Amino acid sequence: MAARVLSGILVIYVALVAFLNVSATEEVEKVLTLDHSNFTEIVSKHNFIVVEFYAPWCGHCKALAPEYEKAASILSSHDPPIVLAKVDANEEVNRDLATQFQIQGFPTIKILRNGGKSSQDYKGPREADGIVDYLKKQVGPASAEIKSVEDASSLIDDKNIFIVGVFPKFSGEEFENFQTLADKLRSDYTFRHTLDAKVLPRGENVDKPTLRLLKPFDELIVDSQDFEVDAMEKFIKEATIPILTIWNSDPNNHPYINSFFESPNAKALLFVNFSKDQESFQSVYYDAATLYKGKGISFLFGDSNVAQNAFQYFGLKEEQAPLIIVQNTVGKKYLKANIKPSEIAPWVKDYLEGLVKPFVKSEPIPEVNNEPVKVVVHDSFEDVVFNSGKNVLLEFYAPWCGHCKKLAPILDEVAISFENESDILIAKFDATVNDIPSESFDVQGFPTLYFRSSKGNLVPYEGDRTKEDIIKFIEENRDKPAQSTSAESESVEAADSVKDEL
Repeated sequence: MAARVLSGILVIYVALVAFLNVSATEEVEKVLTLDHSNFTEIVSKHNFIVVEFYAPWCGHCKALAPEYEKAASILSSHDPPIVLAKVDANEEVNRDLATQFQIQGFPTIKILRNGGKSSQDYKGPREADGIVDYLKKQVGPASAEIKSVEDASSLIDDKNIFIVGVFPKFSGEEFENFQTLADKLRSDYTFRHTLDAKVLPRGENVDKPTLRLLKPFDELIVDSQDFEVDAMEKFIKEATIPILTIWNSDPNNHPYINSFFESPNAKALLFVNFSKDQESFQSVYYDAATLYKGKGISFLFGDSNVAQNAFQYFGLKEEQAPLIIVQNTVGKKYLKANIKPSEIAPWVKDYLEGLVKPFVKSEPIPEVNNEPVKVVVHDSFEDVVFNSGKNVLLEFYAPWCGHCKKLAPILDEVAISFENESDILIAKFDATVNDIPSESFDVQGFPTLYFRSSKGNLVPYEGDRTKEDIIKFIEENRDKPAQSTSAESESVEAADSVKDEL
């Protein structure tokens, strides 16, 4: 559930940090074009291949294209060559590929290894030189050995997270588990290993196999001696979230923002104008975050001038800042607008004690709703979908979604075909400006279609997006009106009476 809740935020964050000001100068033919017909065949031939899933209408994809092509040209000369490819995930024939790789936004880049048997998200830069540097590191060993203080000082800096395994020998279960973990998380972190702890900062304190995490914030060094793979992964994910994550324009903060949103904890986000209010809020907020560390809640401090897309996602207005909003693990939101520094810690305390009422994002209920496909908002959801007594086909959509735009006229035709049947309703729900009732609906991408019969049977629609298939699905899943059934019975009885008289 938490992963679903966070998916929308993660998509907004990726869009925010994408490079926007890149212009294409020439066509480079080093990027392979894949589709449903050749994807498996080509990917299976490569131990390492990078695939971009894109949509032609996506502005961020257009901005990335020349940088991706330039990187592909450079990497084609690498020893061994590193292959970059792309898939038009907007094409209906490639929809199964997009589903297979859980593509929820564009562009999404995947690193595929071992002939496509394993897949990892690309989390590197979006400009050519950065792509090249990142992928060169990814294609090498998952972890490299540190042999000297000079090795350590040349690799470890004060801006990035490094994970180092200290071992008496490079063999055995602990070392093998470390290598497994490094391979699994190599796209997120830099891994190293050593036989000599003394080459590391404060290494003189290490006298047993140790997983040491070096980070540029909070306590700087954190150790664990549990080498079970799941335990190491949990330790790393918890330790790499700062007590207070900073969301500003500094690219060095981007990995920590990503870790913040991927955390299973509830999320507290305080947005202020950094140019005016950062100094008066940051230390107070950090104290509150420290006070409630370990209470199942993570804290982020964001510049309202940078986080405009977050405001749109949460349905907030700029004049509400400074504001704090908490999103819990099941998607409910809690808000305090125009908050003062002295109110932060008491408000968080009230939230944790269940004294704050949820904040719900909803468009106004439309006064006029006479189009074939009816508009549903959060505040009208109960009345229209759950309590109307009708068979409802409901689309969850996003205005920017290409597949949604393609489906819109088809749903209009479906609605028109049922316009004389009062028990059938075709409706749409803009999930970017209304909170989804996540207890009942699993929406992980757009468009998502659900059908709820008049008697409450709820089923997702996963068929072809044609007028004929959708109509057939509705007919097969609808509940007939009770009065129609009675009328049909009366007609049969009347016919039988006539027969008897004859």
